[in-house]
Amino acid sequence: MSALTRKLLRELVTLRGQVIAIAVVIAGGVATLMMFLTALFALTETRDAFYQEYRFADLFASAERAPRGLVTEIERIDGVQRVEDRVVTAANLDVPGYDNPVTGRILSLPEGRQPDMNRLHLRQGRLPEPDREAEVVVSDAFAEAHGLRPGDDLAAIIRGRYQRLEVVGVAVSPEFIYQIRPGEILPDYERYGILWMNRRALAAAYDMDGAFNDLLLTLQHGARPGDVIEAVDRLLEPWGGRGAHDRGDQLSHALLEDELTQLANLAYVIPAIFLGVAAFLLNVVVSRLVATQREIIGALKAFGYSRLAIAGHYVRLVLLIVVLGVLAGVAAGYWLGVQLAEIYAGFFRFPFLEFRLQPPVVAIAAAVTTLSALLGTWLAVRRAARLPPAEAMRPEPPPTYRPTLIERLGLQRWFSQPTRMILRGLERRPLRAGLATVGIALAVAILMIGPYQRNALNTMIDVQFNLVQRDDVTVSFYEPTSRKVIHELAGLPGVDRAEPFRQVAAEVAFGHRSHRMAVLGLEPDADLRRLLDTDLRTVPLPGEGVLLTDYLAEQLQVGPGDTLEIRVLEGRQQTLEVPVSGVIAEYLGVSVYMELDALNRLLGEGEAISGAWLGLAGQERGPLLRELDRRPRVAGATEADAAMRNFEENVAGTMMATAAMTTLLAGAIAFGVVYNNARIALAERGRELASLRVLGFTRREIAYLLLGEQAVLIAAALPIGFVIGHYLYAIIVQAAESELYRVPMIPSVAGMALATLVLLGVAALSAWVVRRRLDRLDMVEALKSRE
Repeated sequence: MSALTRKLLRELVTLRGQVIAIAVVIAGGVATLMMFLTALFALTETRDAFYQEYRFADLFASAERAPRGLVTEIERIDGVQRVEDRVVTAANLDVPGYDNPVTGRILSLPEGRQPDMNRLHLRQGRLPEPDREAEVVVSDAFAEAHGLRPGDDLAAIIRGRYQRLEVVGVAVSPEFIYQIRPGEILPDYERYGILWMNRRALAAAYDMDGAFNDLLLTLQHGARPGDVIEAVDRLLEPWGGRGAHDRGDQLSHALLEDELTQLANLAYVIPAIFLGVAAFLLNVVVSRLVATQREIIGALKAFGYSRLAIAGHYVRLVLLIVVLGVLAGVAAGYWLGVQLAEIYAGFFRFPFLEFRLQPPVVAIAAAVTTLSALLGTWLAVRRAARLPPAEAMRPEPPPTYRPTLIERLGLQRWFSQPTRMILRGLERRPLRAGLATVGIALAVAILMIGPYQRNALNTMIDVQFNLVQRDDVTVSFYEPTSRKVIHELAGLPGVDRAEPFRQVAAEVAFGHRSHRMAVLGLEPDADLRRLLDTDLRTVPLPGEGVLLTDYLAEQLQVGPGDTLEIRVLEGRQQTLEVPVSGVIAEYLGVSVYMELDALNRLLGEGEAISGAWLGLAGQERGPLLRELDRRPRVAGATEADAAMRNFEENVAGTMMATAAMTTLLAGAIAFGVVYNNARIALAERGRELASLRVLGFTRREIAYLLLGEQAVLIAAALPIGFVIGHYLYAIIVQAAESELYRVPMIPSVAGMALATLVLLGVAALSAWVVRRRLDRLDMVEALKSRE
């Protein structure tokens, strides 16, 4: 074993505290990258595998009622590979032991077998047997919410007919990974379920013998979806076709894709921030660590070692630390990635999870950290190796003496001698002090990201469910109904106020950009649904034009004064052109709003409404919900409290888990930075502090000199870190925008306070460790100066 190798092993033992702290900084950056990217790849690969294995359709179409013979004509369309027709209907469900209204969607299955497309993954039980009219398969999310198992009973009201059903299976479908009621943006597994039953039984109940109202298509390789959609629409138009569309407008896939796109943006932005911060800190820390070996480097040169051999020695030292940090980061990141992917997989109801280690991610993390560490090593070794051995073996000479700023201003009498020594040391080494301050500030900045997310979520919930959606219960009807029903709803038990709305399925377009969604008509004096601007001020509805949510306006690149094209996808399916009157701010979903009378007038339908918002006088809702459940026109009743709970459990729960994980990793990086700053400062000033002890300074006084310097650096870094953290979070907010929700950019005093407390905590721990080493400082060593 060579002398340099033995020295390397000795240094690893001697510097074990700093080695571990540097490895923690590396591990924090690597783990963040691993966590996000492995989770993203796992979810994407799981989705693709599920789609392929269970034959998720390429195109979707629906109609009022079309003859089954039309399927043959659709199969002849150029580019179509396979067509499957089916019957789909909405229904009210009666679940034993559950009093609140429940709605569902029932889809037909070929008699006793799997469909050719959108096949079912059975978690429990079996498919309905042929000619068994009452047997159904239920979606796993709905079954889990109500504790349903094969053999349990429930009932459905289909077209006014009450029918008892027997659960024979529990399944997941690629069509309903994101199980959500049409027109809403959040899942409600208790109040909305998906059921599958034999085609013959459902067709008889819904009067669809020899007909279909829903269509699935797969395309040949190289087919042009737009041409196929146009041809399908032409054939279905006489039968009440509602417009064919591809996967991009299929509700579950669109929301899933939106979530994965948002996760992808975060998976590149947040790890880039964390890894970039870790790389910078690593460069600074390694550079200072090697610089403390200046005298040893001089001795090695004096003994005949070349610059290349010396550089190789320190490169090996640093690479061993990097390997330790990368291995720890990969292990931690893999575990955290599994946790994050499982949270998302549970939210999306994937039947399995394709999770594996991604070698390219490991390679990226290892390359970034290695290059950063080697750069810091090379700079420090190069500086020391340039000096002649005799000069390098001496301690670094102090900078040229000159009065400090405090002394020039005549303020020295206000500070004690030790305090002046601290300030003098910082001012005379501005680069070292500046880099240390920036390093701590970056640690503060990434510590703020998690708390900022939590504050933003609380703001989203407060604004959306207290200022915008102010109703207690939302009632929806199966079909547009006369506005006179509002008087009937207002007279129900506990109802204090009832406001109507009209919701129309449409495709809005401006230029070549378009988006499928709902146009919402409400009364101009509506109080239970308020429209707000970015300053949370109420925006009045225009008499003729429309208001768009800001995210939709940005996606369509439309603004006030432009003309928006609205292609209605129900009824007579006319195309409307309306002016854009303004843009409003909403954190959840996207919408187009217009005055109810104006929308009715444009549709030429009279005073029709799709539902109503109800404000209740008290907290008791049971009698009202039971009364609504008995009314045949009511398709569903959604409680605002339930919607808020669903948001907190699903969207907010996922974001909170991510915030907790990033805060944990940020705390690890902050500890590594602060501890290394203190330990390296001790190594740099060890001889000076020991000399002061010989001159009569007490342990407490020299501890004050060293730790006071660290305290000044932390105090200077905090405000800088707050500013950097604010702008870093602004980048994350921009990356996190999606159709489902937008995170507000709101300063968080609590976030700053938490970052401060965490930093002070790790600083106190570091101070305790350093103080113990100071107490064991060898004064005799200071007298053995090689000068």
